[in-house]
Amino acid sequence: MAVPALREELDSVYLQLLNDLEELEAKRAALNARVEEGWFSLAKARYAMGAKSVGPLQYASCMEPQICVRASEAQDGPQTFRVIKADAQTPEEVGPSEASLRRRKGPTKTQVSGTSVVPQDPLNWFGILVPHSLRQAQASFRDGLQLAADIANLQTRINWGRGQVRGLQKKLKELDPGPA
Repeated sequence: MAVPALREELDSVYLQLLNDLEELEAKRAALNARVEEGWFSLAKARYAMGAKSVGPLQYASCMEPQICVRASEAQDGPQTFRVIKADAQTPEEVGPSEASLRRRKGPTKTQVSGTSVVPQDPLNWFGILVPHSLRQAQASFRDGLQLAADIANLQTRINWGRGQVRGLQKKLKELDPGPA
């Protein structure tokens, strides 16, 4: 690879790296704002419902996550993180749960109906009519989780870009031992 082409590629990697850093700073500020808004809304809900009505004593004894973070690694690129709903099925999970025959007349009394548990909304742990501020807190924390995954993606992309810059600088130094 010629020295001018290598320098041009290095410049493009630097520009992408700077754009990613700028985006990372904006996403971090947005994450801080979402988390702050979530805690403030949670405090408003505790004030409206009472301090004892919103706390760990109202949590369900068996909690199921509603949102999961999945990591996937590309062959030639950085690792990526995705936020998905817990009840969303992956392609491997789609299909019949059993490979046996089933009765069409309906379930018998000895069978347990509904083996799959649908996760319920955690806001129902605090009552039927919850204040709007509690719903706002839940939405803020969900948005914050999505932003956290975006920040993790940006961090891995920045680290990958830094590795590319080091490799290109090393190649440039080998080809052009003069001032770079």
